[in-house]
Amino acid sequence: NRGALAAITEHGHDVGNHSHRHEPWLHLYPREKIREEILSAGKAIENATGRKPSGFRGPGFSWSGDLISVLKELGYRYDASTLPTWIGPLGRLYYFWRSDLTPEEKRDRKKLFGGLGEALLPVKPYFWALPGGERLLELPVTTMPFFRVPIHFSYLLYLARYSEAAMLAYLGTAVTLCRLTGTGLSFLLHPLDFLGAREVPRLAFFPGMDIMKETKRRILGKVMDVLSDRFRLVPMDAYAAALRAGGPRAVRSLGKERT
Repeated sequence: NRGALAAITEHGHDVGNHSHRHEPWLHLYPREKIREEILSAGKAIENATGRKPSGFRGPGFSWSGDLISVLKELGYRYDASTLPTWIGPLGRLYYFWRSDLTPEEKRDRKKLFGGLGEALLPVKPYFWALPGGERLLELPVTTMPFFRVPIHFSYLLYLARYSEAAMLAYLGTAVTLCRLTGTGLSFLLHPLDFLGAREVPRLAFFPGMDIMKETKRRILGKVMDVLSDRFRLVPMDAYAAALRAGGPRAVRSLGKERT
């Protein structure tokens, strides 16, 4: 698939590192294993796309102080692993209910999507403060300001199953609150947002997989119309560069790292 993957960067898209094994318990890895995971994925991505990734997102929104430190050490310009919401435990229960995971697999995934404490993390971009005065930019997956509920496309698809009008109203509320609070919107898309159970039967238990891919793409068109009408859409690396050049931002200590 190198031709298709290289076309992504050739058309101006950013390419990020999402780990090599995609294990949601990445935050439990020892530091050296985190480093190996990021290096191996980064090398494979660069070989396939021709571009070295400059950003990272943890699988299952997993992150840790060691991860942030390793990213900075390896020259990454931003992390995008945090999901500031209280709904993570509910999402995890739903995932466990719909899947056929073994007890051991469920134990490994016991921190999937984070805990209630994730809701205390900032919604706006900020810098992690690292030892020695170094900093790394964090681009949270944007959740609705004040309410801290997710607004990325998988959740919008779930709402659209019941009412597209209600979904668009929900998105409109989120966009308005982002504008009023000066919150830049980092909008997350997932590969399954473009596929149905017909294409990947063994992933039929994921939310929204009962929706035809043609319907998903039609709904995505409506969502992107809303976003492009209210924001200037840019790749993640361009967004990160603009934030770094835009002056001081909030700084958060790693003292309260996820465990």
